[in-house]
This record gives sequence, structure tokens and C-alpha cells, in this order.
Amino acid sequence: MHPKILSKADSLKDSMVETLTRLCRIPAVSPHNGGTGEEDKINELRKIIDELGLSHKAKIHIERVDDSQSKTGSRPSLFLEYPGRKSQRLCILTHVDIVPEGDLSLWSVDPFNPVIKGSRLYGRGVSDNGTCLVSSLYALKSVIDSGFEPEYTILLAFVADEEMGSHYGLEPLMERDLFRSDDLVIVPDSGNDSGDFIEIAEKAMLKLNFTVTGKQVHASLPHTGINACRVANMLAYEVDEALHKAFPNENKMFEPPFSTFEPTRRFANVSAVNIVPGRERFDFDCRVLPEVSLDEAINLVKNICRDIEIKTGAKIELEVDRTDSAQPTSPDSEAAKLLVKSIREVLHVEPVTGGVGGGTFAAFFRRKNIPAVVWSQECDGVAHQPDEFTEINYIVNNAKVFALMMAGE
Repeated sequence: MHPKILSKADSLKDSMVETLTRLCRIPAVSPHNGGTGEEDKINELRKIIDELGLSHKAKIHIERVDDSQSKTGSRPSLFLEYPGRKSQRLCILTHVDIVPEGDLSLWSVDPFNPVIKGSRLYGRGVSDNGTCLVSSLYALKSVIDSGFEPEYTILLAFVADEEMGSHYGLEPLMERDLFRSDDLVIVPDSGNDSGDFIEIAEKAMLKLNFTVTGKQVHASLPHTGINACRVANMLAYEVDEALHKAFPNENKMFEPPFSTFEPTRRFANVSAVNIVPGRERFDFDCRVLPEVSLDEAINLVKNICRDIEIKTGAKIELEVDRTDSAQPTSPDSEAAKLLVKSIREVLHVEPVTGGVGGGTFAAFFRRKNIPAVVWSQECDGVAHQPDEFTEINYIVNNAKVFALMMAGE
């Protein structure tokens, strides 16, 4: 173990908090979710890299993916590659985008002006994924400032559009010549407070969007229309019940050990109480065990839609966004072993491996047969919530773990 590197990381704690605060003052919400995208945050990140002295010897470039809804016509992801003793690369991928703040009345702080309360920093994006983004930067700085040459060539990737499915981020970037088959890939986008959980498998994902079209009428004359709200309620209930009944499988590798089929977002319909709505839109978020057939689940939903159309006279449109599960990463992979060793040294815990509901960058690599592991020490249950926070010590601990991996310890 390199005590000098760990001591350097400790000395940089205040600077880490300042950097995270600075970045989280810049909302990087997708233009497909009401925001302006990642451009301003990437520009600020580029300045920070220079200020930290990480530009020296590093190759830095921005990859862009076309997006007509972006203010610049594209979505940027920043890549920093720093040479090490080996040409083999240790890749740490974090995402720069965040989810919207949601209902401001539920926040006790300004979500885009992070504040310290006790041992915590509060603000939107400070946990997801700001803590580990900053930790990866300061891990490299800790190694370099301590006078060590990294064992591996280090690739830090700060990627767009993770929160909305990576269609303008990692998904198209995987088709470019950016990653190698022997890369050691770490995705610090899931974890727990103890820092002892390493994710090596993810469930498949289904995002179902339903549009119910009926006939809008005055609420005093409901018999002359088709109430899309009532039809949507019926549809949501039947889909929910049918999916849970048809796919009760359990797999102890995952937490929770069963597939989840959750009705989530409901869109606004009419503007007055005395209007029978003629259109309703709502979503389901489904995290599906690998052994469950997504085709069977989708066909089941389509059959329910057809039955309810016949029963009610409404028209139902279904949009499906699917992400199939990938082969799990072996706990004996080089990346996993390196991570386990560093976690033990820094946190003095014995790591365990398992699966989660899905949605991280790791699945993209696993589909390319590049082993990837997901880990961070992070606060349980705060991501995407009002008053999102991170424990300040977790920023430092993550930086220490990444730094020891970089140093080959």
C-alpha cells in the first residue's frame, strides 16, 4: 500500500468538496427531460482538469453525439487518458448528466447551490454521479502529486445522457474505437454506505410508455365520450397484475431477488375537473431477471392492450424501450480482483458480489465481452430524491480506492 498516496487524498478533501460544489451548480439535465444538456458542465470540467494539473502528459478529447434537441446540436462526453507503466488501461466511467430537481417544495436547500450540513454535502447530483466523478479526478491527482507513475494507463471518461438511457452517450460511443478488449472497467454508479458491495450483474430493463386515446367530453355527459383516464386506470392495473403473476421467478444473486414491474410516471391530462379526458399517458419501469423472456413479457402487455381496446373502444399505443441483460462479470476477473484488494486496504471490509436492477454503463461493456464491475461507497437511497446528499468522507474514500487501483496496489 502507498501511504503517501492515501495521505495526499486526505489532504485534498476540501478541494474535492469545492470541486463537487462547483460542478453541481451547473444543471446538466437532458434536453429531452426539460434541461439544456451537458455542454456547460463539460466546459467547466475541462477548466477544472487544467487547474488540477492533470492536463500535463494527458490526452484529452471530447466525443460528440448528434442531438437536434441540444442547444449545440450534439451531446459531449469528455475523455482523459494519462499514460502509465503499462499500456493496459484502467477505465473509470462516470456520467455528467443528472435528473431534474423535481418538486422544489420538498427540498430544504437550493438543489443547485450545494451546502454543507455537518458531515454531508446537499444538492442535486452530488451523489449521482458527482461524488465519484470528482473522486476519479482526485484519485489521479493523488497518485501524480505523490510522485508515482500509475501502474496502468488511466482512462477517465465523463459521459453524457446516462440518466435518459445513454442514446446520446455511451451507447453510440461503444461503436467507436474508444475501448479495448483488455480494458479494466470500473463504473462507480452504484453501491452502499459500507462500501462492501460490488455489482457484477444487472437485470434486463423495459420502459413501457402507454398512450390511451378516448373521446373528451363534458363531465356531465360522460356517456357521450370515452374516458381515457378510466381506461388508463384499468390498463395499468391489469398490466401490473398480469406481469407479476406471469413472472414470479426469483434469483438470489439480485437485490431484490425478483423482477419488478412498476407503474411510475403519469402525465398531466385535462385542465379542469369537469372535463372527461380524451387522452392519457403513463409509464412503467420494469427491471427483469435475466432468465425471464422479455419477448414474452412484451407480448403479454400487447395482448392486454388489444383486449382493453376491444372492451372500451379506446385506442392504445405502446412504446417499448428494452435493454436486454448481459452475461455477468466474473468475480475472478482482473478488474474485480484489483477492486477487491483496494477496498480491503481502504475500508477494511470484505467485499461481496451480486446483481442489481440495472441501468449502469457496465452492461454496455459486458455485451462486448469486456468485464466491468460497478462499485462505490455511496449513501443508500438518496439518488434522485429531494435533499440528495453525499457524505464528504465518501468522496475521499472513493478517491483512495481508485488511487490504489491506479497505482497497482
